Amino acid sequence: MPTKTSFAGFPPECVRFYNDLAANNNREWFAEHKAEFETFVMAPARDFVFEMGGLLKKLSPGIVADPRPDKSIFRYYRDTRFSKDKAPFKTHLGIFFWEGNRPKMECPGYYFHLEPPNLFLAAGMHCFSKPLLGEYRDSVVDPRYGAQLMAAVESIQAHPGYEVGGTHYKKTPRGYDPGHENAKLLLHNGLWSEVSEAIPSEFYTRDVLSHCFERFKNMAPIFEWLKEMIGRVKD
Repeated sequence: MPTKTSFAGFPPECVRFYNDLAANNNREWFAEHKAEFETFVMAPARDFVFEMGGLLKKLSPGIVADPRPDKSIFRYYRDTRFSKDKAPFKTHLGIFFWEGNRPKMECPGYYFHLEPPNLFLAAGMHCFSKPLLGEYRDSVVDPRYGAQLMAAVESIQAHPGYEVGGTHYKKTPRGYDPGHENAKLLLHNGLWSEVSEAIPSEFYTRDVLSHCFERFKNMAPIFEWLKEMIGRVKD
Protein backbone atom coordinates (compact mmCIF):
# COMPACT_ATOMS: atom_id res chain seq x y z
CA MET A 1 0.00 0.00 0.00
CA PRO A 2 1.35 3.48 -0.86
CA THR A 3 2.35 5.72 2.03
CA LYS A 4 1.75 8.92 0.14
CA THR A 5 -0.82 10.20 -2.35
CA SER A 6 -0.59 13.00 -4.87
CA PHE A 7 -2.51 15.21 -2.42
CA ALA A 8 -1.48 18.84 -2.89
CA GLY A 9 -4.15 20.53 -0.81
CA PHE A 10 -7.75 21.35 -1.62
CA PRO A 11 -8.23 23.31 -4.84
CA PRO A 12 -9.91 26.74 -4.87
CA GLU A 13 -12.72 25.09 -6.82
CA CYS A 14 -13.62 23.15 -3.66
CA VAL A 15 -14.45 26.35 -1.80
CA ARG A 16 -16.16 27.78 -4.87
CA PHE A 17 -18.33 24.67 -5.15
CA TYR A 18 -19.67 25.11 -1.61
CA ASN A 19 -20.26 28.83 -2.09
CA ASP A 20 -22.23 28.09 -5.26
CA LEU A 21 -24.10 25.23 -3.62
CA ALA A 22 -25.19 27.51 -0.77
CA ALA A 23 -26.80 29.76 -3.39
CA ASN A 24 -28.25 26.88 -5.45
CA ASN A 25 -29.18 24.16 -2.99
CA ASN A 26 -31.40 22.04 -5.21
CA ARG A 27 -31.15 18.66 -6.91
CA GLU A 28 -31.12 20.08 -10.44
CA TRP A 29 -28.09 22.29 -9.81
CA PHE A 30 -26.24 19.55 -7.96
CA ALA A 31 -26.85 17.04 -10.78
CA GLU A 32 -25.41 19.50 -13.28
CA HIS A 33 -22.29 20.00 -11.14
CA LYS A 34 -21.82 16.46 -9.83
CA ALA A 35 -18.60 16.01 -11.82
CA GLU A 36 -17.13 19.12 -10.17
CA PHE A 37 -18.12 17.77 -6.76
CA GLU A 38 -16.30 14.51 -7.45
CA THR A 39 -13.19 16.17 -8.90
CA PHE A 40 -12.74 19.16 -6.62
CA VAL A 41 -14.28 17.93 -3.34
CA MET A 42 -14.41 14.16 -3.03
CA ALA A 43 -11.13 13.25 -4.75
CA PRO A 44 -8.94 15.54 -2.58
CA ALA A 45 -11.03 14.66 0.50
CA ARG A 46 -10.25 10.96 0.05
CA ASP A 47 -6.54 11.70 -0.26
CA PHE A 48 -6.74 13.94 2.80
CA VAL A 49 -8.34 11.13 4.81
CA PHE A 50 -5.61 8.70 3.80
CA GLU A 51 -2.74 11.02 4.65
CA MET A 52 -4.19 12.66 7.76
CA GLY A 53 -4.99 9.20 9.05
CA GLY A 54 -1.32 8.32 8.76
CA LEU A 55 -0.33 11.41 10.72
CA LEU A 56 -2.94 10.87 13.42
CA LYS A 57 -1.68 7.36 14.04
CA LYS A 58 1.35 9.05 15.59
CA LEU A 59 -1.02 10.39 18.25
CA SER A 60 -3.50 7.52 18.35
CA PRO A 61 -2.27 4.26 16.78
CA GLY A 62 -5.80 2.84 16.66
CA ILE A 63 -7.33 5.75 14.74
CA VAL A 64 -9.75 4.85 11.94
CA ALA A 65 -9.36 6.79 8.69
CA ASP A 66 -11.71 5.29 6.11
CA PRO A 67 -12.35 7.22 2.88
CA ARG A 68 -15.30 5.04 1.83
CA PRO A 69 -18.72 6.73 1.53
CA ASP A 70 -20.29 7.67 4.89
CA LYS A 71 -17.27 6.47 6.85
CA SER A 72 -14.69 9.19 7.53
CA ILE A 73 -16.26 11.48 4.94
CA PHE A 74 -19.79 12.28 6.05
CA ARG A 75 -22.57 11.91 3.51
CA TYR A 76 -23.24 15.01 1.43
CA TYR A 77 -27.04 14.88 1.45
CA ARG A 78 -29.28 15.94 4.32
CA ASP A 79 -32.00 13.92 6.04
CA THR A 80 -34.94 16.29 5.60
CA ARG A 81 -37.72 13.97 6.79
CA PHE A 82 -38.19 15.73 10.13
CA SER A 83 -36.79 19.14 9.24
CA LYS A 84 -38.54 22.31 8.18
CA ASP A 85 -35.47 23.08 6.07
CA LYS A 86 -35.88 20.94 2.95
CA ALA A 87 -32.59 21.96 1.31
CA PRO A 88 -31.31 18.58 0.07
CA PHE A 89 -27.53 19.00 0.39
CA LYS A 90 -25.06 19.94 3.11
CA THR A 91 -23.15 23.13 2.39
CA HIS A 92 -20.07 21.90 4.23
CA LEU A 93 -17.52 19.10 4.04
CA GLY A 94 -17.25 17.05 7.22
CA ILE A 95 -14.49 14.51 7.85
CA PHE A 96 -14.15 12.38 11.00
CA PHE A 97 -11.34 10.19 12.33
CA TRP A 98 -12.29 8.03 15.31
CA GLU A 99 -10.93 5.41 17.64
CA GLY A 100 -12.79 2.65 19.46
CA ASN A 101 -14.92 -0.44 19.02
CA ARG A 102 -18.26 1.29 19.41
CA PRO A 103 -20.31 2.75 16.55
CA LYS A 104 -18.49 5.66 14.95
CA MET A 105 -20.41 8.44 16.71
CA GLU A 106 -20.01 6.76 20.11
CA CYS A 107 -16.23 7.03 19.85
CA PRO A 108 -13.95 10.01 20.42
CA GLY A 109 -12.51 11.45 17.28
CA TYR A 110 -10.89 14.29 15.39
CA TYR A 111 -13.15 16.36 13.16
CA PHE A 112 -12.47 18.53 10.10
CA HIS A 113 -15.22 20.85 8.89
CA LEU A 114 -14.98 23.13 5.85
CA GLU A 115 -17.83 25.61 5.56
CA PRO A 116 -16.74 28.69 3.61
CA PRO A 117 -15.47 31.12 4.66
CA ASN A 118 -14.27 29.15 7.68
CA LEU A 119 -12.38 25.99 8.63
CA PHE A 120 -13.39 24.37 11.92
CA LEU A 121 -11.40 21.66 13.69
CA ALA A 122 -12.41 19.72 16.79
CA ALA A 123 -11.55 16.71 18.93
CA GLY A 124 -13.83 14.80 21.27
CA MET A 125 -17.44 13.61 21.20
CA HIS A 126 -20.44 15.61 20.08
CA CYS A 127 -23.09 13.81 22.13
CA PHE A 128 -22.95 11.04 24.73
CA SER A 129 -25.24 8.03 24.62
CA LYS A 130 -27.06 7.29 27.90
CA PRO A 131 -24.47 4.77 29.20
CA LEU A 132 -21.60 7.08 28.26
CA LEU A 133 -23.29 10.11 29.83
CA GLY A 134 -23.54 8.30 33.16
CA GLU A 135 -19.88 7.31 33.08
CA TYR A 136 -18.91 10.83 32.05
CA ARG A 137 -20.71 12.42 35.00
CA ASP A 138 -19.26 9.96 37.47
CA SER A 139 -15.80 10.60 36.04
CA VAL A 140 -16.22 14.38 36.30
CA VAL A 141 -16.75 14.17 40.05
CA ASP A 142 -14.23 11.38 40.65
CA PRO A 143 -11.16 12.79 42.46
CA ARG A 144 -8.70 11.17 40.07
CA TYR A 145 -10.52 11.30 36.74
CA GLY A 146 -12.01 14.72 37.41
CA ALA A 147 -8.59 16.18 38.11
CA GLN A 148 -7.26 14.63 34.91
CA LEU A 149 -10.13 16.15 32.93
CA MET A 150 -9.55 19.61 34.37
CA ALA A 151 -5.86 19.34 33.50
CA ALA A 152 -6.81 18.42 29.92
CA VAL A 153 -9.27 21.31 29.66
CA GLU A 154 -6.77 23.81 31.04
CA SER A 155 -4.03 22.62 28.68
CA ILE A 156 -6.31 23.21 25.70
CA GLN A 157 -7.58 26.59 26.88
CA ALA A 158 -3.97 27.72 27.23
CA HIS A 159 -3.83 27.87 23.42
CA PRO A 160 -5.27 31.17 22.11
CA GLY A 161 -8.48 30.68 20.16
CA TYR A 162 -9.18 27.17 21.44
CA GLU A 163 -12.42 26.49 23.26
CA VAL A 164 -14.11 23.59 25.03
CA GLY A 165 -17.68 22.81 24.00
CA GLY A 166 -20.53 20.51 24.92
CA THR A 167 -22.54 22.49 27.47
CA HIS A 168 -26.21 21.58 27.11
CA TYR A 169 -28.05 21.51 30.44
CA LYS A 170 -28.96 24.52 32.56
CA LYS A 171 -29.04 22.71 35.90
CA THR A 172 -26.73 20.24 37.58
CA PRO A 173 -28.17 16.75 37.04
CA ARG A 174 -30.01 15.16 39.93
CA GLY A 175 -27.78 13.25 42.31
CA TYR A 176 -24.73 15.46 41.77
CA ASP A 177 -23.50 18.31 43.92
CA PRO A 178 -24.02 21.71 42.23
CA GLY A 179 -21.25 23.04 44.45
CA HIS A 180 -18.67 20.57 43.17
CA GLU A 181 -15.52 22.22 41.81
CA ASN A 182 -16.16 20.59 38.41
CA ALA A 183 -19.92 21.30 38.41
CA LYS A 184 -19.81 23.27 35.15
CA LEU A 185 -18.66 20.16 33.32
CA LEU A 186 -21.72 18.30 34.61
CA LEU A 187 -23.83 20.53 32.36
CA HIS A 188 -22.38 18.82 29.28
CA ASN A 189 -24.04 16.19 27.10
CA GLY A 190 -20.91 16.00 24.95
CA LEU A 191 -17.31 17.13 25.27
CA TRP A 192 -14.96 18.46 22.67
CA SER A 193 -12.24 21.00 22.05
CA GLU A 194 -12.47 23.26 19.01
CA VAL A 195 -10.78 25.95 17.04
CA SER A 196 -12.23 27.95 14.14
CA GLU A 197 -10.51 30.23 11.67
CA ALA A 198 -10.88 31.82 8.28
CA ILE A 199 -9.78 29.36 5.61
CA PRO A 200 -5.96 29.59 5.82
CA SER A 201 -3.64 29.76 2.83
CA GLU A 202 -2.33 26.29 3.80
CA PHE A 203 -5.72 24.85 2.88
CA TYR A 204 -4.76 25.07 -0.79
CA THR A 205 -1.43 23.28 -0.39
CA ARG A 206 -0.11 20.08 1.10
CA ASP A 207 0.70 22.10 4.20
CA VAL A 208 -2.94 21.76 5.26
CA LEU A 209 -1.92 18.35 6.63
CA SER A 210 0.61 19.75 9.09
CA HIS A 211 -1.66 22.74 9.78
CA CYS A 212 -4.49 20.48 10.92
CA PHE A 213 -2.24 17.96 12.63
CA GLU A 214 -0.70 20.59 14.91
CA ARG A 215 -4.15 21.74 15.98
CA PHE A 216 -5.37 18.20 16.52
CA LYS A 217 -2.28 17.55 18.61
CA ASN A 218 -3.11 20.56 20.79
CA MET A 219 -6.61 19.13 21.31
CA ALA A 220 -5.48 15.55 21.96
CA PRO A 221 -5.73 15.70 25.79
CA ILE A 222 -9.54 15.67 25.68
CA PHE A 223 -9.54 12.93 23.05
CA GLU A 224 -7.29 10.77 25.24
CA TRP A 225 -9.34 11.42 28.38
CA LEU A 226 -12.52 10.38 26.59
CA LYS A 227 -10.89 7.28 25.16
CA GLU A 228 -9.90 6.16 28.65
CA MET A 229 -13.35 6.98 30.01
CA ILE A 230 -15.09 4.86 27.41
CA GLY A 231 -12.73 2.01 28.23
CA ARG A 232 -14.28 1.94 31.71
CA VAL A 233 -17.86 1.55 30.44
CA LYS A 234 -19.36 -1.92 30.71
CA ASP A 235 -22.56 -2.29 28.69
